[in-house]
Amino acid sequence: MIRLLLASMSSGSGKTVLTCAFLEALRRRGYKIQAFKCGPDYIDPQFHRMIDGVKSRNLDLFLADLNQDKLKLIYADAIEKSGADAVICEGVMGYYDGLGGVTDQGSAWDTARILRLPALLIVNAKANSLTLAAQIRGLRDFRENNNMIGIFLNACSSDLYKILSPVLEQETGLPVLGYLPRMKEAEFKSRHLGLNPPNDEKESKINIANRFGALAIKLEECADLDRLFKLCEDNNININLENIAPDYDWNNINNKINKIKIAVALDAALNLIYPENLEILKKFGAEIVFISLLKDKNLPDDIGGLYLPGGYPECYAKELYENLAMREDILKAIQNGLPVVAEGGGFLYLGQEIENQDGESYIMTGVLPGKAFPVGRPVRFGYAYMTARENSLLFRVGERIPVHAFHYWDSTENGSDFDFEKPISGRIWRGGFANANLYAAFSRLYFPGYPEIAERFVQAAKKYKNIK
Repeated sequence: MIRLLLASMSSGSGKTVLTCAFLEALRRRGYKIQAFKCGPDYIDPQFHRMIDGVKSRNLDLFLADLNQDKLKLIYADAIEKSGADAVICEGVMGYYDGLGGVTDQGSAWDTARILRLPALLIVNAKANSLTLAAQIRGLRDFRENNNMIGIFLNACSSDLYKILSPVLEQETGLPVLGYLPRMKEAEFKSRHLGLNPPNDEKESKINIANRFGALAIKLEECADLDRLFKLCEDNNININLENIAPDYDWNNINNKINKIKIAVALDAALNLIYPENLEILKKFGAEIVFISLLKDKNLPDDIGGLYLPGGYPECYAKELYENLAMREDILKAIQNGLPVVAEGGGFLYLGQEIENQDGESYIMTGVLPGKAFPVGRPVRFGYAYMTARENSLLFRVGERIPVHAFHYWDSTENGSDFDFEKPISGRIWRGGFANANLYAAFSRLYFPGYPEIAERFVQAAKKYKNIK
């Protein structure tokens, strides 16, 4: 089995595009592939899933409550379900960059160590030469078990590769396994949360697939993939799942009866959601019904709950405002007790107003107080522990769970129903709204790390439907 983690020295090294090139190359070779992304990123896995037949999931040690066994189970479960014979995992930030940027815990290296994944170091060769060897040797020697099996040069010309690769091999002791030159197909636009989501690209899905195809062809030309994949197979050490207790007693869950429909917003405005969250909801008996806040005029009549994920409502504020029928229907449904989970952009949609990037303000649903406005930088960014101050839809008083937030918009009213604490600095603040039928906050929830949350949501949806 081929198993490989793509690592780099820093963000912006081209990991996502290269990951997709590797995925497409493997697909063309006939492999069945399971992709992963280290960390909490929503967007990169969307690009992975643009490759036909590829499923992609997140591997996040912090959101798995720093439980290595739970991370192993999430990893192994995804591979088993997909029946994959090739696994490609895209790293996050620099290889050793973990919690708070000052520890290696939860880093790409930590993930590779826990899951026994061989790592290929992606190095941006632009404006670099011999100094790369010093940097690579520093990365190689920083931890005793570095898991590195080779080097790959990105944004590198063929002439530079011929000169540089033998020098790097001699100086680092690691094989240089290929390069990719600068290509227009590799240039994807970005916005404040990273690459534009593929469903937000003006290009068609076919065009994006063609771009990845061109990258895969070039990769076959410029890399020794046979040697690389042989190294992956030679370093294929399976993780030990013996004596690891299941994270939840799924055998006692009967989801075959009393299914309940939960509407999930999914369109260009709101689309940042972990597929794992939906899978966990399904395990507890939810039937997922996708809706569009931009196009649909009403909620489905027979739903028992509503899930509003993150996204970019600020970029579609005018269109969301113009869909008055949907806004009014959601307001009425929530006032009548419909259970709702709203994260990030979904939280902003439930507020009074959203100011877009041009300074224009548009009325939203008005379920919650507050006006959303741009800040121009990440706000209360990153991992945190969230502690419930009272019992509510998803939480019980005193429960402390790991969450993540990444947003360039803020609100004049962020709520005060949870206590938040940064895991390294210890910085604290309050935020979020919660009651018997509502969770709304900037914080993103990861159901595989705390399945009880999903169970409570589904049970509340069933109860609401029965009462209704």
